[in-house]
Amino acid sequence: MFYQCPNCQKVWQYPIKKCPDCFLELKRITTSKVKVIGVSKVAIPTLLHPKIPYFVLVLEDENGNRWAYKTFKEYKIGDEFKTEASQDKNAVAIWRVKYDALEAIEKVVDLIGGITVDQNSKILILPTLLSPKHPYFAENTNPRILEGLIKFLIQKGVKVENIKVAAQNFNEIPIEVAAQKSGLLEICIKTKIIPLDMTKTNFVKKTEGDLVFEISEEVFKQDLVINLPALKLDWKLGIKGARENSLKFLKKESYFSLKYLYDQKELMEKIQKVLPNYLTIADGTVIQKQDKYTSFLGIILASFNPWGLDRIFAEIVIPDSLPSYLQSELDNIPIVGREIKEIQCQL
Repeated sequence: MFYQCPNCQKVWQYPIKKCPDCFLELKRITTSKVKVIGVSKVAIPTLLHPKIPYFVLVLEDENGNRWAYKTFKEYKIGDEFKTEASQDKNAVAIWRVKYDALEAIEKVVDLIGGITVDQNSKILILPTLLSPKHPYFAENTNPRILEGLIKFLIQKGVKVENIKVAAQNFNEIPIEVAAQKSGLLEICIKTKIIPLDMTKTNFVKKTEGDLVFEISEEVFKQDLVINLPALKLDWKLGIKGARENSLKFLKKESYFSLKYLYDQKELMEKIQKVLPNYLTIADGTVIQKQDKYTSFLGIILASFNPWGLDRIFAEIVIPDSLPSYLQSELDNIPIVGREIKEIQCQL
């Protein structure tokens, strides 16, 4: 994505708000055709690029804009460069976030086949909101990812009044306090969206085997539910990701009663069978590690298969031990966008 001044026609690769010469709002210009104009082979590993050899391409679009791109696939100068999308609902899209979260969200959604929404579509977004901490702690979903998603939906034609940002935590901290400190409430106010406290909604019972889940009625009243978790490493579960965040659809009392009787891994697995099919767009920009320190990873993942997304994330960050519920081969999970080994590093 590039940004151009409508007056002087100067172009930037990062989204500054206004042209510094003309003081006009920049226009986003998209790229449709890309070719390779330069290739370098790298044989020296670094902390964030441990796997070698790899190639750094210089790409050029039809407008003459150029940028660098890392890949393990060998190209020749003059080759056409493109990324193929998948219509498989189990596909997991991986993309890097550079300067613009909106661009990355557009890309990952397109790579998994896109979504069909209009001005009458009702959307429910569930970010991770656990505690009152600033965004740089990566405890909650990064506010710029939430803002990018809301902009993406509005750009698709969805009315602001049809978008709900819901949240719930299972501790004693008031959700309003956590929302304000995390920066997520500020995004809701900025985009004129009224946040929804899930605890104040009605709950309906759904049965799966011998488990009875009480799930917020809002989940079943929407045209599209978007799970927006913050990906992180965890000493107990191995990773916290898409499926773990989906438990926030449960009533608090229902969650604690079920957790007392059943393992959390079983709850994460069985609740998927009673939830409607939902889209997960996972925030992997800054990863919180087991020791609560953070590490920059700079990616976004998307899929309609939350288990597959968690499995791919585990493969990217290489935890000390892979959780038992994720111990499966990757052969049945189509991966689009970036390759795992392009961004893989042991955090």
